[in-house]
Amino acid sequence: MNLATAGLQHGSGTSGSKGFTERRRNPRFAFTAAALAFDPISATRIDARTADISLNGCYVDTMVPFPTGTNIDLRLSSEGKSFECEARVAFSQVGMGMGLVFVKCQPEQYHVLEQWIVDLKGESLSVHHLDEQGADAVQKHDEKEHQLYVLNELVILLMKKGVLTEEEGHAMLHRLFRQDGML
Repeated sequence: MNLATAGLQHGSGTSGSKGFTERRRNPRFAFTAAALAFDPISATRIDARTADISLNGCYVDTMVPFPTGTNIDLRLSSEGKSFECEARVAFSQVGMGMGLVFVKCQPEQYHVLEQWIVDLKGESLSVHHLDEQGADAVQKHDEKEHQLYVLNELVILLMKKGVLTEEEGHAMLHRLFRQDGML
């Protein structure tokens, strides 16, 4: 099951450091949890901690982050509860950390994430309301994820063929994920 926004969309925007506006699909909340990130391709494991979280992703503080675009298995643990999912590195800052987008998780895992967000917001959340809107949101999210994947692969292919420089390609990917609200 791909993660859905589950009807909790907000149009919050904050100014980015490069002079453009970030548009996030969901608000972020300060949240500290133990983070275990594992890249199955390189068999590399990073033990770190989160700085913030939303229904779509989180920021992980680590001195040596995975490169942008890396698909990882992620486990976040806080106060005896764990959330596990597949995630993708949306942006990476060596010496600082990495922004992750949650890509895929089991429904029971998503409920853990939802509960953390509800607790952070200090509100109660109607699970019935989420379930009604969830199916449509999942389908729309799946389609958007597929489109982002195809665009990401196209930019990488153009870089490999020398049509785009690495700098141009990385700038395009950065804008793509920023403008989509995936960060």
